[in-house]
Amino acid sequence: MIFRKYVFPGLSVVGLVAAAHTVSTSNQQLPSAPPIAAPAASPYRAQIAGAGLIEAASENIAISAPLSGLVLEVPVTRGQRVERGDVLLRLDDRDRRALAEVRRAEVEAARAEVAHLESLPRAEDLPPARANVRTAQVALDDARAKLALVENVSDKRAVSTEELTRRRFAVESAQAGLEASNAVLARLEAGAFEPEIAVAKARLATAQAALAQVEVELERLVVRAPIAGSVLQLNVRVGEYTEAGSRTPALMLGDISRLHVRVDVDESDAWRLERGAVGTGFVRGNPQLSTPLEFVRVEPYVVPKRSLTGDPVERVDTRVLQVIYAFPAAALPVYPGQQMDVFLDARALDAGATR
Repeated sequence: MIFRKYVFPGLSVVGLVAAAHTVSTSNQQLPSAPPIAAPAASPYRAQIAGAGLIEAASENIAISAPLSGLVLEVPVTRGQRVERGDVLLRLDDRDRRALAEVRRAEVEAARAEVAHLESLPRAEDLPPARANVRTAQVALDDARAKLALVENVSDKRAVSTEELTRRRFAVESAQAGLEASNAVLARLEAGAFEPEIAVAKARLATAQAALAQVEVELERLVVRAPIAGSVLQLNVRVGEYTEAGSRTPALMLGDISRLHVRVDVDESDAWRLERGAVGTGFVRGNPQLSTPLEFVRVEPYVVPKRSLTGDPVERVDTRVLQVIYAFPAAALPVYPGQQMDVFLDARALDAGATR
């Protein structure tokens, strides 16, 4: 009885006090953690703030192989400076080189056929043909003489009808032989038939076009630098198989002698942007490093926001106007692909709006 009367209520009071203490201590506001790096401060009284993404002055050029194949040679390294036309990538070309030899042989055969037809008649072909004409003429004269001898016999009974008929057929046969020999000689003297030459030239043109196609494919297997710049990224190695049209470029190339920063201006601030407005860029993570920015151009098409800063209040469903600014590469220790905090001077437009 004593246990139920005094111990249970005492335990209840102790639990109630412990719960109250836990609730009171858990409701205490913890001090906020200091930022890893102080945020950049705008140097302008009225400004437009935006996140900037550093890129090459030529823009970052994604280079892929136009044809699929095995990579045989990658003669460049990351960060290497190349000139326009330098080889960046070489694919396996053994099958196309063999095909090119076949196409060259076809071209030579077609060219020889055209030359043969255009060189007709051959000088050594004419004397035999003319001799055949003379032989046929002699045979015809002989057949006519024999026929005349039979026809001039005064006594017709001395010559049979069969003999007379045979000699007449012999004359006709000799006449046909002479005509055939004359035709052969005329064809030789006339040279090649024009349609034959045209067909041969068409075969030559077809063979040359097939060779040119293979040579173009051979050239496409060698990827060359389209501009003078630096290799920013290298995603392929010797021995790998690269796919044409791959979403991951084989190389990234750009001219970084001068850098650009692509600033995303929120569409709600786009009307405040004045072309040519000065700006200042701060290195993300170190606001002590900054540089003046020189206006280059405005990309006139407003696009969905893609470059995120990680700010918890940042909107990702907005659209941005992209503005390009430039600064010397030696001004800051930054690299293409790095983000910057950018502030643009909007005092001129804001002053006009207040008036």
